[in-house]
Amino acid sequence: MLMNSMAPDWLWLFFVAVVLLALFVDFVVLRKQGAHEVGVKEALNWSIVWVALSLAFNGLLWWATWREHGTEIANTRALEFLTGYLIEKSLAVDNIFVFLMIFTYFAVPPSYQKRVLMIGIIGAMVLRTVLILVGAWLIAKFHWILYVFGAFLLITGIKMWWAAGQEPDLESNPALKLLRRVMPVSKNFDGEKFFTVENGKRIATPLLLVIALVGITDVIFAVDSIPAIFAITSDPFIVLTSNIFAILGLRAMYFLLAAMASKFHLLSYGLAVILAFIGTKMLLIDIVKIPVFASLGAVIGILAFTMWLSVRTAPKLPVKQG
Repeated sequence: MLMNSMAPDWLWLFFVAVVLLALFVDFVVLRKQGAHEVGVKEALNWSIVWVALSLAFNGLLWWATWREHGTEIANTRALEFLTGYLIEKSLAVDNIFVFLMIFTYFAVPPSYQKRVLMIGIIGAMVLRTVLILVGAWLIAKFHWILYVFGAFLLITGIKMWWAAGQEPDLESNPALKLLRRVMPVSKNFDGEKFFTVENGKRIATPLLLVIALVGITDVIFAVDSIPAIFAITSDPFIVLTSNIFAILGLRAMYFLLAAMASKFHLLSYGLAVILAFIGTKMLLIDIVKIPVFASLGAVIGILAFTMWLSVRTAPKLPVKQG
């Protein structure tokens, strides 16, 4: 077993193989299709594929745990994976809205967006793997770090609630200002290239700036989401696999939600409540043991209610005259 996890070594290797194969298939499909705009139907089909793959892996996790530890522990581990996966998917929604803002601000053509997202996903997987392994080591060595994570999530949830509904000002973003000082950027895109030549000089295209901002955004969101899953389980295998499988479907999820972003205008409030709930759960971990099933129910309930309320209160589009 690796990193104090219940998962057998062969399951770790199988997980790595599945992720590498999934990325290979995605990149091959991406290359064959070339630059094109991803429609809702294509995004929906890929979303179904990624969710089905994640649930199938969860079934394998249950079976592997059942063989060595019995039904009760297998059920618990499967619920932990499902809860962690759902939390990461939920928090990814807010991440996606920021991506949408970045693409809109830089007027990135839809046909170029999928390559940016693919590169961003690779970077996110590497970053989160490192952060999760470091986090697992810290929790194993210093139990009190859970209280730090809990307080951080609670404060983040409160801040997210107050910031919900406000339009972010990308122009005043310090990361964007720093990037523009560090690298000269052309005014126009040059296909899917990250660099172009102007007046005999090699300079960055706006697409490289977008890639950098997407990476910075994911660092910020990883700091929020990873402690949230540690509130569900301390098993690094479940934390890592639920996180990575949620990220694998991020590109398809982006194009799906981008088409219906206006319908879920209250979702940020729901995500804020989820973060505050998980932070409180982590702060009370040694006093009150909230079952994984209850956590899963709370997350699903909050998301469902927020989405329902968003649809009910969605602003009506003006009727065109003529």
